[in-house]
Amino acid sequence: MSMKRTNVYADADDLALIKEAARRRGRSEAEIIREGIHLAALSYRVWDDPDEWPKVSGGGEPATKEEVRRAVADGQC
Repeated sequence: MSMKRTNVYADADDLALIKEAARRRGRSEAEIIREGIHLAALSYRVWDDPDEWPKVSGGGEPATKEEVRRAVADGQC
């Protein structure tokens, strides 16, 4: 993935939270900010064509307890 530099103004309290999280988790502040940008980009994504929508298999009915047990036993989950 190629990256491009950009400047963003952020609330000082948010930056302090990021700094603390980075210190606690042993990650860089930039890494946390990039992850946040990626999550924001995904949450605002719009699919213009229905063929681009994520697909879910199944008929839309909830699984029964027995179907869940069988799937787990078969290693499908």
